[in-house]
Amino acid sequence: MLWSGWGDPAQARELPESVRGLLRDLLGVRAPATPAAGLESVRLAPVALPEPLLGALAEIAGAGHVRTGHEDRVRHTRGKSTPDLLLMRAGDGSAAPDAVVLPGSHEEVAELLRLCSRERIAVVPFGGGTSVVGGLAAARSGFTGVIALDLGRLDRLRSVDTESMVAEFDPGVRAPDAERLLAGHGLTLGHFPQSYEYATLGGFAAARSSGQTSAGYGRFDDMVVGLTLATPSGTLDLGRAPKSAAGPDLRQLVLGSEGAFGVITSLRLRVRRAPAERRYEGWRFPSFAAGSAAVRALAQEGPLPAVLRLSDETETLIGLAKPDSIGSDGSGGSGASDGAGGSGCLLIAGYEGAAIGQRHAAASGVLARMGGEPLGPEPGRAWEHGRFSAPYLRDSLLAAGATVETLETAGFWANLPRLYDAVRLALLGALDPAHPPLVMCHISHVYETGASLYFTVVTPQDADPVAQWERAKTAVNAAIVEAGGTITHHHGVGRDHRDAYGAEIGPLGAAVLRAVKAELDPAGILNPGALIPPP
Repeated sequence: MLWSGWGDPAQARELPESVRGLLRDLLGVRAPATPAAGLESVRLAPVALPEPLLGALAEIAGAGHVRTGHEDRVRHTRGKSTPDLLLMRAGDGSAAPDAVVLPGSHEEVAELLRLCSRERIAVVPFGGGTSVVGGLAAARSGFTGVIALDLGRLDRLRSVDTESMVAEFDPGVRAPDAERLLAGHGLTLGHFPQSYEYATLGGFAAARSSGQTSAGYGRFDDMVVGLTLATPSGTLDLGRAPKSAAGPDLRQLVLGSEGAFGVITSLRLRVRRAPAERRYEGWRFPSFAAGSAAVRALAQEGPLPAVLRLSDETETLIGLAKPDSIGSDGSGGSGASDGAGGSGCLLIAGYEGAAIGQRHAAASGVLARMGGEPLGPEPGRAWEHGRFSAPYLRDSLLAAGATVETLETAGFWANLPRLYDAVRLALLGALDPAHPPLVMCHISHVYETGASLYFTVVTPQDADPVAQWERAKTAVNAAIVEAGGTITHHHGVGRDHRDAYGAEIGPLGAAVLRAVKAELDPAGILNPGALIPPP
């Protein structure tokens, strides 16, 4: 993973001059005044942990698994939100951990947490480092130091139960490795979020991840049938049956807890048979409202495709459903190349499984009845090919001088238009009115009762682009809460959403979370500053 951007550096590309010209002329984007910092020039504070404590950590994890070198610390600094990347590109490593510790077992994790609790060392669990909500920068105040607890050594498929269709994994298994290991048994998780290439299974659980095929396979939290959690107070081993009436489901306290309650050391996951066939295609609708009605009809009447994604007019025009093509020629990425004709709204439907013909025919009948125009397989193939490419495009735009960020929410169908308008108006009002931002949106996950909205915004960087985005984010968070949406559907809470999350759940809800944390993490060492709203 590129330390100051996304993914494989070999896949990064510069925007052609034609696209730079469009950014300059239409949005007022100008190249940054200073070049991005190199890894060796990132500014780090001296290691705060004294040698005796570093030695104690090494006694548990092994001397080779406690690392304090410059590169190790830089690569475990922050996540992959746009503010995170802007700070790293500016050489600001102030959030770096003092040490990176790589445990090799549940027992080592548990012992490390006991030591850190006793010595007041803050612990940030680290999987793939793909957080986009400020989830990997611990608050230091009151702590002896900070460690990143990298779970990369916990990377095994432990067992496969093909009768129950359950597989047990270590938390540090990356998603592509999980699919490769399951493929040997003819199985799949069916979980493919945009972070798929780098994120870990433990991270998916800790953030309540939702993948691009959620309509067919469910969210990641739907897949978790059991888990083991190491905490400073002891171990929780949860999940004896598919469903239970034995009190509140404590698994739900762990799913979405973002490392604030403990460290997931094992996951028992529902798996499915690997699909015999995949088919993706495009449809055009005259408006976002018309397309939304069609998506709702599929969600409520069925049958649901495995993938169901609807871009609004602006996203369709720009061609963001096909990020690989943006900037590939002089067209500026017009939607004409994706089969949507540059007008209306593009819907991507994908079908996976065995004998999908009947489901495809029935769903196509609903889409046609609701006013959709079939575009054939080309838009679907283009989306499939570029489905993990958008973060690379963001890096290219950041380098060109544009601030690019995503945000998401969800709401009930009846409230979705209000939520859509509220977010757009908040962004337009908070960013430079002299150069109105480009705001795009798509429906990415659907349910019988509602859906998620996923926004992308592009605006020229001002003199302080981090503060610029913080102002916009604050305005959007307030607008989402006021409009009755949830502050996050699948990105998580982290630090960026913490205060708005407190407003969403109310004072009593926040007090319940603080009580749980006090019981499991009495010294407050686990990811301090993340998730839990302050009193």
